[in-house]
Amino acid sequence: MSEAGNSGTEKAAAYRVLARKYRPSNFSELVGQEPMVRTLTNAFATGRIAQAWMLTGVRGVGKTTTARILARALNYRTSTVDQPSVDLAVLGEHCQAIMEGRHVDVIEMDAASHTGIDDIRDIIERVRYAPVSARYKVYIIDEVHMLSTQAFNGLLKTLEEPPPHVKFIFATTEIRKVPITVLSRCQRFDLRRIDAGALVAHLSSIAGKEGISVDDDALAMIARAAEGSARDSLSILDQAIAHGAGSVSAEAVRAMLGLADRARIVDLFEHVMKGDVAAALAEFRTQYDTGADPAAVLTDLAEFNHLVTRLRFVPTAMDDASLSQDERQRGADFARALSVRVLSRTWQMLLKGIPEVQSSNRPVSAAEMVLIRLAHAADLPTLDEALRSLEGAAPVQNGAPRSNGAPTGPGNGGGASAVAAQTRMPSGSGGAQTMRLVGATPAPAAFVAPPAPVSEPQQVPVRSLADIVALADAQRDIALKVLVKRCIRPVRFEPGRIDVNLTDDAPKLLLNELTTKLRAWTGRNWLVSLSKEEGGQTLAEMESTKRENAFLDAKSDPTVAAILARFPGAKIIDVRIPDAPEADTTEAEVPVEPPADDDET
Repeated sequence: MSEAGNSGTEKAAAYRVLARKYRPSNFSELVGQEPMVRTLTNAFATGRIAQAWMLTGVRGVGKTTTARILARALNYRTSTVDQPSVDLAVLGEHCQAIMEGRHVDVIEMDAASHTGIDDIRDIIERVRYAPVSARYKVYIIDEVHMLSTQAFNGLLKTLEEPPPHVKFIFATTEIRKVPITVLSRCQRFDLRRIDAGALVAHLSSIAGKEGISVDDDALAMIARAAEGSARDSLSILDQAIAHGAGSVSAEAVRAMLGLADRARIVDLFEHVMKGDVAAALAEFRTQYDTGADPAAVLTDLAEFNHLVTRLRFVPTAMDDASLSQDERQRGADFARALSVRVLSRTWQMLLKGIPEVQSSNRPVSAAEMVLIRLAHAADLPTLDEALRSLEGAAPVQNGAPRSNGAPTGPGNGGGASAVAAQTRMPSGSGGAQTMRLVGATPAPAAFVAPPAPVSEPQQVPVRSLADIVALADAQRDIALKVLVKRCIRPVRFEPGRIDVNLTDDAPKLLLNELTTKLRAWTGRNWLVSLSKEEGGQTLAEMESTKRENAFLDAKSDPTVAAILARFPGAKIIDVRIPDAPEADTTEAEVPVEPPADDDET
């Protein structure tokens, strides 16, 4: 039984807001929480009553109210019933005091203002004492996630093994902030957002009890603005009644909340989809002049875009009680006419545009620029359409037929105008239609120039690292030349493929750079891959070996040895062999320096 059914003394009392006046007092009056009520009913019927409950959900869905009703059910006692019960139709001995929050055995605590371990110690010390008059001592802790870590830890033991006369009921909007050790000791109920249809029916019932005339569209707007919260919806209705001096119209609610007319939002959506920038901006300005917030207009536009997309896959979505007749009928028409690609593109552009408007110091101008971008995109084909039109485009002369048999005249611009001819008619699969809803506009014939002759780049053979070094030297890429000589160990050379191993100090992107440079220098594609084989010596290592061998040969030569002996202090500083044949893996003439050998100095 609700508080609205009290005696006539209520009329003389001070005014109470609707959210308090029509606060549910038993499980049958809870709106939209049937799964939880069913579970509690079965638990009470079988005697499987938990020691602690955790109620979670968004603001205004009834967590604290459910906790009080649950405390009332635990302590239910009448002249004929003396046991816990969920059938609370008859007011019990403790019911009124519990629902008003003044019962001595039902202790309510706000964890937001009692966060410390001292508050929990006080609870732990008092749980040992039996209730004064009720069957159970019930602790209701609201916003329990605000407790400190020490407070949670101090509560664990008592929560796991409470005295048989104690029950705990926790409520929170931030279930993720509650430690899992606490959650595991509680029976959890997730209170759902209340469906818009249920909210509309609930508000309509309360308006009838209050004798207030309310438009159906106004109820739908209030239910949508409440976002599933019964308390928020009643607060908005209370405000709307005061705003409308006793009656609630859709225009009054729209002006009060700064909302745009839903029918005009649909008109704006149609202008944008047609690519009619002038009409879209004029409609937006009209809505702004009547008090609509620019960001709210774009948000409503995004919501309608989402509705159209949803109607495409779930036609029963039009049965939502919070929708107006315009949204149902015209939304279904748009769902049949627009493709998913178009709707997705519009949704993405709106999601990026709304924050721009909200953060701009000129929100009207920012919103108009978003609408211009949307309308401009409406005249553009999707990516797959553009690719198909490019693939299907071919030079046509003298009205010669296309590959599909359709003749082409001077006024037909090929694939682009064929795409432009699509209008409101839905396509067969719905997947290839453009965004626009405009009629066909012939495009001017496009001149397709004959392709210019492309000269094939001359292919340069690459058979060894020496060839790559020579190419780098010819292209004046000294950095790559040095890296190739110092860091690459050859494994296998094949036409178009090179397998190599790298030294430890090789740059990570050396092979990618080498692949790119070889493609540009040789005129063919190369696959340069890293092999697991050890590979041969680098060019730098080969040059070092050759240098050492040259000095050893010079020292063992009798003539050189005689010169060194004849001139004390003389040393070999270079070895050059004129007219030496070029090796496969190095240059023809390699200047060498003496190794660090004290015997030869």
